Amino acid sequence: MSFTAQDVKALRERTGCGMMDCKAALTETNGDMEKAIDYLREKGMAKAAKKSGRIAAEGIVDSYIHMGGKVGVLLEINCETDFVARGDQFKNLAHDICLHIAASNPIYLTSAEVPAEVLTKEKEILRAQAIAEGKPEKIVDKMVEGRIKSFYDDNCLLNQKFVKDPSKTIEQLVMEATATIGEKIAIRRFVRYEMGEGLEKKSENLADEVAAQVNAMKN
Repeated sequence: MSFTAQDVKALRERTGCGMMDCKAALTETNGDMEKAIDYLREKGMAKAAKKSGRIAAEGIVDSYIHMGGKVGVLLEINCETDFVARGDQFKNLAHDICLHIAASNPIYLTSAEVPAEVLTKEKEILRAQAIAEGKPEKIVDKMVEGRIKSFYDDNCLLNQKFVKDPSKTIEQLVMEATATIGEKIAIRRFVRYEMGEGLEKKSENLADEVAAQVNAMKN
């Protein structure tokens, strides 16, 4: 059985494992997705999935203030033990996620948090757009579902691509950290403040400004 790049991506999303590990697993199992998942678990690479039912009651509240005090982020991220919470690896993860929130401005943590009325309104708008584009009625609903996924990817923190490494989502980043550290890690909540938010003022794209700073830090 053969497999495609999309299969590799799907396996990565389900396990949180690295791209090359997922490719190797699919090669080893002739493209069988379920066997590939079992293969990764047997190799100890998909540890995160096994820890999803654990309770993460320790952790830290981290913060990030954008240079000049224009954007501020508070994040609560949890783990299982105080020992891990005090470790540099966990603290660095928290800080990276704070920085990401400052740059990407997510509104919700997960797609499940999107209010029903917001989702309904968004679907109505997307459906009207598809019809206005002259799309056949029979494919409009599929188009709306595809665009709703893009809405989640843009607005839900766990769905967003990590600003420091767009090859993975924030959810995958957390899963990889769970597998590496050996404890369940979970983002519980966050809040992002932007100076003057809601007031009339000159339009500025602070998210782009923060993203530019992130890129500068990577170089």
